[in-house]
Amino acid sequence: MNPVNKAYLQLHTAVLLFGFTAILGRLIQISELPMVWWRLLITCTSLLLLPGVVKALRAMPRQLIWRLAGIGVVVAAHWVMFFGAVKYSNVSVTLGVMATTSFFTAFVEPLVKKTRVRWYEVALGIFVVPGMYMIFRFTNDGYLVGILMALVSAILAAFFSSLNALIVNESSPMAITFVELGSGWIFLSLIAPFYGQIFGNSTFIPSLPDMFWLAILALACTTFAYVLALNCLKHISAFTSNLTLNLEPIYGIIMAWLIFQENEELNSGFYIGAAIILLTIFIHPLLRKNFEKS
Repeated sequence: MNPVNKAYLQLHTAVLLFGFTAILGRLIQISELPMVWWRLLITCTSLLLLPGVVKALRAMPRQLIWRLAGIGVVVAAHWVMFFGAVKYSNVSVTLGVMATTSFFTAFVEPLVKKTRVRWYEVALGIFVVPGMYMIFRFTNDGYLVGILMALVSAILAAFFSSLNALIVNESSPMAITFVELGSGWIFLSLIAPFYGQIFGNSTFIPSLPDMFWLAILALACTTFAYVLALNCLKHISAFTSNLTLNLEPIYGIIMAWLIFQENEELNSGFYIGAAIILLTIFIHPLLRKNFEKS
C-alpha cells in the first residue's frame, strides 16, 4: 500500500477509535472516576512497554516533570467530566457539546501563549452560541447535569491542549503522555473519597465485562490510537490530521445511533444545534490556514 494511503487509513482508524471512547463510557458500568482511574493505570503500564519511553523519562528535566504533572491533573479532570457527561446524558449529547472545545480554545490559547485573539475565531465562537442554545433548549431536562459536565470537559480540553502545545517538543511524546497520565492517576487516587461523597460512591472493582471494555478503552482507544495518530504525521500534514480528527464526534454520534439507538432519544432541535457546532469545527482550520498565509 502507498505510504500516504496507509497514513490516511491509520488516521481514520485512530479517529474511529477516539470516537468509540464515548461508546465505551456508556458500556462500562462503573462510574466515571473509577473508569478513568483504571484507564490511566492500564494506559501508563502499556506506555512503559513501548521502546524509548523509559530512556526519555530518565532524561526529562525535573522542572518539565512538574509542569507536565499540572497538565496531567487537568487531563484527568477533563476525562472524568467527559465520562460523567456520557452517564448523565448520552453519547450524542456529550459529543455535540464537546465540539465546543474549538470555541473555548479560541480564547484560552491566546491567554496561555500570550498572543492576540484571532477575530475570525471569535466570530466562529459567536456562531457556536445558537448551536449550544438549540442543544439546551431541545434536549431532555434530565440531561442538564450531563450537558454542564460536557461543557466543563470542553473547557478543560481547551486548556490542556493549549498548554501541551507549549511543551510538546521538549521530550518524547510518549514520555510526556506517561508523566501527564501518571500524574492524573495520582490526582484521582487522592480525590476519589471526596468525589464519592459528592457524586455518590461507586465500586472501584470492575466486573469481568467492565474489565474487558476498560482494556479496550486503555489499550486500543488510548495507547494504540495515539501511536497511529503520531505515525500518520510522517506522511501527511498536521493540518490534514487536525481536519480529519474533527470527524471524531460525527463517528461517535453515528455509532451511538447504531449501537444504542440514541436517535430515538433526541429530536430535530438537538441535531440542528449539533450540526451548527460541527460546521464551525470544519470551518475553523480552513480559516486559520487561509489567514495565517495572508
